[in-house]
Amino acid sequence: MAPRLERFVSPGKGNGLRATAGVRRGELLFSAEPLASCVSNRVRGDVCHRCFTRRETLLRCSQCKTARYCNITCQKQAWSVHKRECKCLRGLLPRVPTDSVRLAARLIFALCQSRRENLTSMSEQKKQGLSQLASMLELYLRQEAPDLAQEMTSSLPPSCREPLSLIAKVTCNCFTVSDGELQEIGVGLYPSLSLLNHDCRPNCVMVFEGTKLQLRAVRDIKPEEELTISYIETLSLTEDRQRQLEEQYHFTCHCQRCDSQDKDGLMLSGEEATWRLLKEALPRLEEQKAESRWEALIKSCSHFLSTVGDDLPDENLYKLRLTDMALDASVHLGHWEEAVRYGEKTLPVYRQYYPDPHPVHGVQLMRVGKLQHYLEHIADALDTFKQAFQIIKLTHGDDHPLTADLLMKMEECRSELDQKSSSSH
Repeated sequence: MAPRLERFVSPGKGNGLRATAGVRRGELLFSAEPLASCVSNRVRGDVCHRCFTRRETLLRCSQCKTARYCNITCQKQAWSVHKRECKCLRGLLPRVPTDSVRLAARLIFALCQSRRENLTSMSEQKKQGLSQLASMLELYLRQEAPDLAQEMTSSLPPSCREPLSLIAKVTCNCFTVSDGELQEIGVGLYPSLSLLNHDCRPNCVMVFEGTKLQLRAVRDIKPEEELTISYIETLSLTEDRQRQLEEQYHFTCHCQRCDSQDKDGLMLSGEEATWRLLKEALPRLEEQKAESRWEALIKSCSHFLSTVGDDLPDENLYKLRLTDMALDASVHLGHWEEAVRYGEKTLPVYRQYYPDPHPVHGVQLMRVGKLQHYLEHIADALDTFKQAFQIIKLTHGDDHPLTADLLMKMEECRSELDQKSSSSH
């Protein structure tokens, strides 16, 4: 554990982490590589399975046809981990193991090589789902070696020796690994940070550089104050946040934001009959987005947004979600003027819903700034990039590639404004 963090018993929560000294917002509290990690099945084949870098062209493992790498160097460096998994993947074809099964197996491989959840609260449906994953894990591992079960028994702690228990612990304690634009690229196990408890307005955030996890403070933290993160995306209603936490993590959140239902009134602003129209349309629109049906999505979003018009304030949660979807669709279709119009409408709303520095807010500002820059709205772009920098420098730090990219964009804008000023004189 890092010197500035210590384990303690958090009242009503169990184990937690707290600061041993005062911490200023933006400070790096902890950095760690995963004990085990894997690229998510939901990711397109453009992410290296060793360094988690996005590339247009990747080398594919000639044996399992699943693992992909930047180059021969990455492939060789990954072989010590991949060689056992490779046999398992080949043996399971044409079936594909879930992320949690692959991650649990990689954990077992790591522990075996080095030699070195509570199920009672789950619903029957959840247990059945985990039991199916556990069965797949046993089948998956059988391809590697018939005596691996014995290795597993001797290498893992007693509480993890049953596949069902191991899957449950992996599912509840893994972290989603995201890229610089907060798109999911994989999952990883970071044991030291699994002690962090949840809060819907946390004082820390986690960002990634490849698979390296960085924990940073987003508010000033007092000595012995508990460190918290959000396990879920917090831009949602209290009822929805609590339901998601209960389903995924099996606890009821009693943080200050949940108890006060802070922001719920703002999120549901406007006439209920009007916003219900958007709420009921969301599942179909999310399906269109998941299937990359961008033409259908932009048509649907445009129709609903024009229908509600100014009858719903921009702060309404469902209107915001449709506006974000319209932005995504416009970007994918290359409709840049529409994209920047939708993006600019979201920024004042994001500012209200993210009072503390947050990567989601910073990345949204960067995204809109890049659109403004592309359309040669240079002064607007520079202003948007400056706002993004005030957030990103705290959530990501000075050395993160995203911060470097942002500084470069700001410098490009200044240079272009200087050229325009010079040519006008």
